Amino acid sequence: MHELPNLDPSHFAAPTPTQLRAPSTFGHAPRILLLYGSLRERSFSRLLSEEAARLLQAMGCETRSFDPHGLPLPDDAPETHPKVQELRALATWSEGMVWTSPERHGAMTGILKAQVDWIPLNQGAVRPTQGKTLAVMQVSGGSQSFNAVNQLRVLGRWMRMLTIPNQSSVAKAFMEFDEAGRMKPSAYYDRVVDVMEELVKFTLLTRELAPYLVDRYSERKESAQALMQRVHLGRAL
Repeated sequence: MHELPNLDPSHFAAPTPTQLRAPSTFGHAPRILLLYGSLRERSFSRLLSEEAARLLQAMGCETRSFDPHGLPLPDDAPETHPKVQELRALATWSEGMVWTSPERHGAMTGILKAQVDWIPLNQGAVRPTQGKTLAVMQVSGGSQSFNAVNQLRVLGRWMRMLTIPNQSSVAKAFMEFDEAGRMKPSAYYDRVVDVMEELVKFTLLTRELAPYLVDRYSERKESAQALMQRVHLGRAL
């Protein structure tokens, strides 16, 4: 430690393998929240999201989907709005998420972004998304593109989530679903299976360890300093 004079040894902790072997204490199925980015009656991002939910349920997960109809634009309504409260409650409930957006004008839709913008980085001592897993998917009306999923990855990192390596981009989505809204057999469908399988694995691996995985030296140090300030203030009073 003498070679690291800027480091506070009382808050420094080297990661160890033993801390990554937490015993399984969760008695419930993995909880996955699915968000999609379109309000159209035949929304292909919703259909893809529903297909993902079926796969997740088959893999033993509990899933919930948020319907963005009626959600106000960020800052255009109070946080007490019923749809905002519903979304935030689902985010807190979840242990992982799936975000599916159409690509519109080379980007994710504002509908998907607005949902994420309503989820705060912290609510008091609770951080609704930090350390939770995330899978990203997109649908396109034309040739295959990755603009939306790339943006979703940036957004996931900003929300302090663990975005899995795999992703799905479905080109010419209008050709990939039948009249009943079910996805047709294809390489695109197989990739969706791959992505959901990977999401479940990462969720099972990390959900119990998330508090440790996102435990930060700087925040431990800051919390200790804040505590000392409160103690000194109390004594002064």
